[in-house]
Amino acid sequence: MAIALAALLKEGTKKSHTMAENTGFVSCFLKGVVEKASYRKLVSDLYFVYGAMEEEMAKLKDHPVVGPIVFDELNRKQSLAKDLTYHYGENWDSQAHPSESAKTYVDRIHQVAAQEPELLVAHAYTRYMGDLSGGQILKTIAQKALNLGDQDGVNFYNFDTIADEKAFKAMYRARMDSLPIDKATAERIVAEANHAFGLNMHVFKELEGNLILAIGKTLFGFLTHRQRSGSTEGGATATAA
Repeated sequence: MAIALAALLKEGTKKSHTMAENTGFVSCFLKGVVEKASYRKLVSDLYFVYGAMEEEMAKLKDHPVVGPIVFDELNRKQSLAKDLTYHYGENWDSQAHPSESAKTYVDRIHQVAAQEPELLVAHAYTRYMGDLSGGQILKTIAQKALNLGDQDGVNFYNFDTIADEKAFKAMYRARMDSLPIDKATAERIVAEANHAFGLNMHVFKELEGNLILAIGKTLFGFLTHRQRSGSTEGGATATAA
């Protein structure tokens, strides 16, 4: 019997998604308050996270569980490298370094790939479905807040080789539902997805320092007072930022 993994993940990560959207950094981002130093540090952290995930998934393209959801058109590492060139300059690779929270995130991805590769499905879902669902909204926010052009440091949000993102997401969910897993494995994947949200939240929390310095504690507190709720597949989420 097939496991409806996509639905299980959507339902099983709702609380974690809401918690991620209510971190201070994300709350401010979604309200249009984006600070340059924090944003480019986020881009840097994501470069290392996606680099690790895409490196491991490429190695596992023939794995029965991971392989069916490996799509080159989803890869973000090269897009992020272009954005780092814009934000840091041509020598970005000597300036962009992962934060401590990003290092922990990267380490977890490598650990999962080595020990329980099927759990990489959770990390792919958490990142890519969010990217496809809320990417254009987040791109518009970043462009307006930082006065960026269409290609100025926001390549991360552009899926140029995917003509119909809605159709692609439907296909991706169908692939997830057809994976050869049992109920116990599905539950482990959902648990790992919640862990991935937690890793994202630590990245966001570490970014708040520069933001608070830039806008002040009073304004930061005002902007982060109201709570939000959300879903990885339902709209803008800074897991996709």
